[in-house]
Amino acid sequence: MDLLNTLVDKGLRRETPTREEALAVLATSDDDLLDVVAAAGKVRRHWFGRRVKLNYLVNLKSGLCPEDCSYCSQRLGSTAGILKYTWLKPDQASEAAAAGLAGGAKRVCLVASGRGPTDRDVDRVSDTIKAIKDRHEDVEVCACLGLLSDGQAERLRAAGADAYNHNLNTSEATYGDITSTHSYADRVDTVHKAHAAGLSACSGLIAGMGERDEDLVDVVFALRELDPDSVPVNFLIPFEGTPLAKEWNLTPQRCLRILAMVRFVCPDVEVRIAGGREVHLRSLQPLALHLANSIFLGDYLTSEGQAGKADLEMIADAGFEVEGADEVTLPEHRTAGGCGSRSAEAGCGSHAGAGVCGTAEAPAAAEARTDLVAVRRRGAGTDLAPNA
Repeated sequence: MDLLNTLVDKGLRRETPTREEALAVLATSDDDLLDVVAAAGKVRRHWFGRRVKLNYLVNLKSGLCPEDCSYCSQRLGSTAGILKYTWLKPDQASEAAAAGLAGGAKRVCLVASGRGPTDRDVDRVSDTIKAIKDRHEDVEVCACLGLLSDGQAERLRAAGADAYNHNLNTSEATYGDITSTHSYADRVDTVHKAHAAGLSACSGLIAGMGERDEDLVDVVFALRELDPDSVPVNFLIPFEGTPLAKEWNLTPQRCLRILAMVRFVCPDVEVRIAGGREVHLRSLQPLALHLANSIFLGDYLTSEGQAGKADLEMIADAGFEVEGADEVTLPEHRTAGGCGSRSAEAGCGSHAGAGVCGTAEAPAAAEARTDLVAVRRRGAGTDLAPNA
């Protein structure tokens, strides 16, 4: 297929595909799916080999969020029966992180619900980072605390944070349809603040919220321009008790096409399969490892993932290997000069060569698999052992 040959060549040169090419990936048929995976897999292996980076989530504060993000089980007005608790103490968070690190994770992601941290919250998280790094000197720590105010990113960096996550989630044109309490521009501003403070920026998307192919392409091209080091791809978990509980728009095949499109647009970036992979990729999860070079190990913020042991077995059975703590995730051209730095020519690139959006047929409705949505009842905030 000429399209795939072109996209592989561009990916190996870190050249931006056109918007028509990105849309064409999403519009490919199921008959062509393995060809799409194989092509994107060549780009993934060129930049990342067969390594899979493991990340582990610690939910520092669960539920009770004042924001109204429609996709979120912790949102204002959510009736989802999730765990709700206030801030974990640093030693509790450190203990939770240790479970993931023992399972092979090299990055710990510290997440707290809310619009954004107060200065006191930044102090809390700073103490937590210190507690984790006192026990595990080489661990990467990524904070995800919402919208940042001036100076907070610098304080987190000084406390030892390596990265900051703040997702764009969807296209600018449709952002107001999912959230009214803050704007798309607010999110972009926080990613810029993380970059400016020398933190490695992590920003991604959520697929399956009823968006069009054009919206998915828009948000991925916007991410490419923001140039994060890692792009988490979440697949909506339709929690009962949230406005998007009835949105079952994803099939395993569509998830693979989305991941392939992200890989082609951001060839040399850490692409991470994040929330919802068990719900929507299901038995095709091993194929997704040919597209993404990073996954979350174990459970998520408010939902359960598959057993950590099953994740490790899946990686080995698919012919991949867990990335070691002493290995550098990103290609050398993205890491020269230290964490979070990049030259004008390095990284995910710009919109050069982009054309006008095309239109693909709407995907067929997917079967609602409510049986696969399991609320987290173990790990942080409970007395039960975590899944890692």
